[in-house]
Amino acid sequence: MQIQPLADAEGAKKYSVIELLKSYGGLSYGQSGSHYEPKPVLPPVPNKCDWEIDPSELDFSNQSTIGKGSFGEILRACWRGTPVAVKRILPTLSNDKLVIQDFRHEVNLLVKLRHPNIVQFLGAVTERNPLMLITEYLRGGDLHKHLKEKGALNPSTAINFALDIARGMTYLHNEPNVIIHRDLKPRNVLLVNSSADHLKVGDFGLSKLIKVQNSHDVYKMTGETGSYRYMAPEVFKHRKYDKKVDVFSFAMILYEMLEGDPPLSNYEPYEAAKYVAEGHRPSFRAKGYIPELRELTEQCWDADMNKRPSFLEILRKLEKIKEILPSDHSWNIFTA
Repeated sequence: MQIQPLADAEGAKKYSVIELLKSYGGLSYGQSGSHYEPKPVLPPVPNKCDWEIDPSELDFSNQSTIGKGSFGEILRACWRGTPVAVKRILPTLSNDKLVIQDFRHEVNLLVKLRHPNIVQFLGAVTERNPLMLITEYLRGGDLHKHLKEKGALNPSTAINFALDIARGMTYLHNEPNVIIHRDLKPRNVLLVNSSADHLKVGDFGLSKLIKVQNSHDVYKMTGETGSYRYMAPEVFKHRKYDKKVDVFSFAMILYEMLEGDPPLSNYEPYEAAKYVAEGHRPSFRAKGYIPELRELTEQCWDADMNKRPSFLEILRKLEKIKEILPSDHSWNIFTA
């Protein structure tokens, strides 16, 4: 005769016994029964983060250098058969406490980001030297290189590019947690492919995650001279600032896309930032401007950051401008 303790206890409504038997698997003496429900086995606690990458999986045999900086270099490599971009910190800096802190800060930001117009984070090497950050590899290169090769873009292309940047930035500026990029410039905007029909915002090394109610902080200089040319005046002056610093940088990028030359190209980067901080702005010279785009650019680089539109407002304005563009490309032409 088979004994079914759990069934018997349930039939007699002995609730304390039922709970006791269930805690031991529902049965005694290894006998089976219809009421047996094995306790779920929890997965083992991982020793590493899900995004920690074993550096031995990175293949640098056919590497090419994408970019260099004071921190190290960005290389094209291969990870599990997929081309990737690897930001590799100099071995001499990989033991520096501040460098490690900034590196982990960037990783902690990137791991949370998911958007079609934000460069996708894939993983990082944080437990061995050199420190490395791995993201998707975008074959089209950066916007700086594209503009250098192509020159001024027609308004239609410039608007499409601007929309992609604004979409990515709208996502980053989403409340209540706002990510200020702080180093938005053409080198940090990447083209997905050679056909240049899609852009993504990247390089969050200086980005800052903030609470909206505590959005003021002291900007730390990048050391990269190219950043000065796109820098908001309040940043150059070390004044209090908020997410509108990214809007100012966006205005400079929009200007460059339509002009074909960097803003204030006749000035050295630092001198350009100083000139802008004194209240000056680049002159409009290109014939491809339409009044609505000029007006939007001027709003975005307003000296009063509170008067600059949000990226959500910029998106709406760009969509409206896109609708009124003449299909025959006979743009409204004006000179400054």
